[in-house]
Amino acid sequence: MYIAACHADNFYQYNVSEEGYVFHSYGSQEYVSHVVASIVTLRRHDTKRQVALWCPLSHRELIERHGLSNLFSVIAELPDAHCSNLGFKLHLDRFMPFDRCLFVDADMVWCRDPDPLWTQLSVYPFTATGVERADFYFGGPKGIAVALDILRDRRRKTLRAFGLTHLPRVQAGMIYAQDHALTQEICAAANGFWARHEETHFRTRRREGRSEESCEWSLAMAMSERALPVYPWHQGHNSPQLDYIEGMTEYSKDFETVTCTYWCDRFIYEIRGIPNVRIRGLLLSVLASLLRRRDYLKATPFALHFSWLHAKEPFHAFARRTWEHLTRSKVNQPETVAAKS
Repeated sequence: MYIAACHADNFYQYNVSEEGYVFHSYGSQEYVSHVVASIVTLRRHDTKRQVALWCPLSHRELIERHGLSNLFSVIAELPDAHCSNLGFKLHLDRFMPFDRCLFVDADMVWCRDPDPLWTQLSVYPFTATGVERADFYFGGPKGIAVALDILRDRRRKTLRAFGLTHLPRVQAGMIYAQDHALTQEICAAANGFWARHEETHFRTRRREGRSEESCEWSLAMAMSERALPVYPWHQGHNSPQLDYIEGMTEYSKDFETVTCTYWCDRFIYEIRGIPNVRIRGLLLSVLASLLRRRDYLKATPFALHFSWLHAKEPFHAFARRTWEHLTRSKVNQPETVAAKS
């Protein structure tokens, strides 16, 4: 397997290599340990598919220095212009080393055999996990401030302004692509929508304490414009990913076993976003009882995603333990092909 870089325009040309996972990292070198930890959990369940990583030279050097290169099939340098959430996820067409690519975030632990997930995704030329209709919180203000957006129906005004009839909720922690030309079209459209963000109702994520902007609403608009369906995010036992929620997630120390409390009613399940465990538990109990929507199940998703800012510490602790263990013992995996641009 090989990967070559075209220096003239930073577009990458690839050979065909079936299915594989695509990670990316940049910024603090701590994020390298997150990628490594996620791959360690992935390899518990999938030892056959290849793994690619796009990262700055400093990250690759760190991996090589600690003898961890063999965790990857491909390590390629991520250009400075793409070392951001928008820079990478709105240019996915430039980072497709496999015939069928599953782009995944590093703050995930893999919980079971992903073969059924790959089978289901194979029918999509391009998709991302999500739900069919985004609520007002998607790209909008959080908390009580959302009430003004609801009263003014700003979401609908944005859709009308851009000639769209619906807005899906995209959760970009998992994006699947096997049609390069279509992926290129989606990325171009998403970039176009982002360039006109001042004409929309969407808010900057920096107001939430995030360090980067979101790619999700612009991808959602691009998928809506191209009539592309999202891959259902909430599917009970078949869920591709579920959020880690304190008090609603049971797991062993290093996530060898994971079980999530999954409320079958979407309105009830959305209450999981309340950070305070006691308040959330009380609301869940009261509303589920009043509305007669008590059904829930214990589900193990394909991946557990630590996407909430207030809920990342268990993953960070696991990543630190995993990094310390691997760098001490220098555990290696199959041979790596490293690529330089």
